[in-house]
Amino acid sequence: MAIFSSSMAAMLLLGLLTANLDPTVAQIGVCYGMLGNNLPNAREVINLYKSNNIKRMRLYDPNQQALQALRGSNIEVILGVPNDQLQNLANPSKAKSWVRSNVVAYWPRVRFRYIAVGNEVPPSSSLAQFVLPALVNVFNAVRSAGLESQIKVSIAIDMTLIGVSYAPSAGAFRGDVRSYLDPIIGHLAWARTALLANIYTYFSYSGNPRDISLPYALFTSPSPIVWDQGRGYQNLFDAMLDSLYSALEKAGQCGLEVVVSESGWPSAGGFGTSVDNAATYLSNLIKHVQKGTPKRPGKAIETYLFALFDENQKSGPELERHFGLFSPNKQPKYQLHFGGGRHWHIASKEYNATFPLQSDM
Repeated sequence: MAIFSSSMAAMLLLGLLTANLDPTVAQIGVCYGMLGNNLPNAREVINLYKSNNIKRMRLYDPNQQALQALRGSNIEVILGVPNDQLQNLANPSKAKSWVRSNVVAYWPRVRFRYIAVGNEVPPSSSLAQFVLPALVNVFNAVRSAGLESQIKVSIAIDMTLIGVSYAPSAGAFRGDVRSYLDPIIGHLAWARTALLANIYTYFSYSGNPRDISLPYALFTSPSPIVWDQGRGYQNLFDAMLDSLYSALEKAGQCGLEVVVSESGWPSAGGFGTSVDNAATYLSNLIKHVQKGTPKRPGKAIETYLFALFDENQKSGPELERHFGLFSPNKQPKYQLHFGGGRHWHIASKEYNATFPLQSDM
């Protein structure tokens, strides 16, 4: 009887571990960026995650202080390979050394979930040629360490690679990126690894407010705005994600999953930015990703909110410095309650502030 119980316990543990690696489990994570000169130290940051019950983190580089602080925290991590390291990791021995120093040295006390080899690398840049070799080399290094079933190796793209996004079923990658992207997604499909994608309805809305309404971008439209092959789209997030799924299908990878590795809304600094709009978007996104999209209903979407803090040293327009869920003093900007398990409850009141627009889409 004792042997039977031990076997059952082992099977249960295996089942839990397998479920934990399912890229469709909609446990919300938060991206931890460090481009600020007024941010808390890594130990305080980990305590902030734990005190708010945030169970997943995206880390953009193997910051040693952060990795040390993550030991024993039980926080699952997407670990980034910075773009400036891609050329280096195109060398197999250097990739193996990188994985040994930054992953194996911390495993299993740090629970790595993904390694993101590069972030939003433009296919036209000089770095693009190194993405696939670095991806394969890091994958092989993880496999050599015996960790390929626990730690998945992928890349993070942005939505500028989509050439056709409307209607969602017509989604297709730009013709000029296919030679870059097709081998990458082919490798991911072979390795059974999700593609990471940064999806921002804010930029689509702010770039085209004539045709895209604020309610559609904030999940507050009371009814579907777009109908496509019998599917009703009530929010832009679903339309963007389904256009990516369609693009993957047209590229021959209909089974590839997508993890939303960044999504957020700035609270200041640009058109359509406000605390109310950001609170509305974030709270609705947390609830919505449990449901899947019209194209893949009932399939929860693993999603990472961007970002933990306002980062005062980020380059670019002013709005880039206002994506934080928290101020640098660790005070929350929004009343988001990060609940346990797979279910999320938003404690704040529902915001519905909108800007008057001529279009209903």
